[in-house]
Amino acid sequence: MKKVKLAWIFIQAFLFVGLSGCLKDPMTEKAFTPQQVKLYNKGRGVYNSVCITCHNIKPKLPGAIGPDVYGSSLELLSLKVLKGTYPKGYKPKRPSQNMPVFEDQKDDIEALHFYLNN
Repeated sequence: MKKVKLAWIFIQAFLFVGLSGCLKDPMTEKAFTPQQVKLYNKGRGVYNSVCITCHNIKPKLPGAIGPDVYGSSLELLSLKVLKGTYPKGYKPKRPSQNMPVFEDQKDDIEALHFYLNN
């Protein structure tokens, strides 16, 4: 019986340590709540499926067509992605107007913002 109990404690400790690592961003070691992990993963999915066509796979680096986007504000993302405009007084990183509008991403802006800021 002691062996079973000891094995069970070992399994629980292993799972705790293993799962706690899943709640940290490997690049920043920031601890995320389960809700933030979900938001981060959704934002990363949006970025990887929609944005990397023009922007770099690494948001901190400029892409072939689009600029670096790491740290973009929620206001900038909302206006640029959904309406094709910039916030008042914002100076674009590149003079081109190549970015299309992605109105279908309106439910993903918060997740994209969380991903690009973490």
